[in-house]
Amino acid sequence: MAVIHRTTMSPGKLELLTAWLPTRPWYRDNGRAPELSRAGGFRLDDPAGAVGIEFVLVNDSAGPEPITYHVPLTYRGAPLDGREDALVGTSIHGVLGQRWIYDATWDPVAVAQIIALLAGQAQPQAQSASDTPDLSVVVSVGEALSAATEFRSALDTPTHTDIAVSGGRSVRVERVLYPEPTAPNSTAAPLGPASGSPHSEASVAAPDSGTAGQKSAAGSRPRAGQAPKTPSNSTHAEDQRSAAAAFDATGGTRVTAPWQTDNGSTVRGMVLAIGA
Repeated sequence: MAVIHRTTMSPGKLELLTAWLPTRPWYRDNGRAPELSRAGGFRLDDPAGAVGIEFVLVNDSAGPEPITYHVPLTYRGAPLDGREDALVGTSIHGVLGQRWIYDATWDPVAVAQIIALLAGQAQPQAQSASDTPDLSVVVSVGEALSAATEFRSALDTPTHTDIAVSGGRSVRVERVLYPEPTAPNSTAAPLGPASGSPHSEASVAAPDSGTAGQKSAAGSRPRAGQAPKTPSNSTHAEDQRSAAAAFDATGGTRVTAPWQTDNGSTVRGMVLAIGA
């Protein structure tokens, strides 16, 4: 079980992400620095209690229309060997000391728990509370998936990240989020304190959970295979909804989570999926 510490991080997560996001092929560059705010998220526990795993959702209001990004992160007490290009930055945690923060799609510990989540063998945890399941995160389980499936590699695209795992399967991590259509007359409940806590940016961490070490060392190297052109927001939104429908139709598994938009409303959309 991860323990959430209400303390400080320096630099904070939003500060680190402000430097790191523009280096990603899925970032919607408008020529201005990101203007980030917390939108929501959840955590997964590392059974060994050594690595913090957090799925951070942030709104960027720098452009002509707000964009919500999904940034899974891991927090470690020492560098992850061979993953320098996945380092988001380092930060000093008020309780745990220096922490190294990584893009979780390249961290084998995080990938193992993502697979466990998709297999129905891990439970989402509240972002800002210890030992508290997050019931707002919904896993629609399709065809049986072995939690023993292992991490192979990750590939960023202009819209999402594909994590290749053993068995020839691929986990899709949505990066730019769009809400799923809501039924007529339906109303979404506001995010509770576990998702929207004012402490969640710089004062919450799990055992290795919420913080990385010293100063942003954002990896600026683009990864191989990224597509040359970023699709428009409307095209990407339609692609994401089509992908969600395809996962449902073919017996795949997907995870949906809520977030708070820039105007204060709460919406829900797909954040993770794997095909059958």
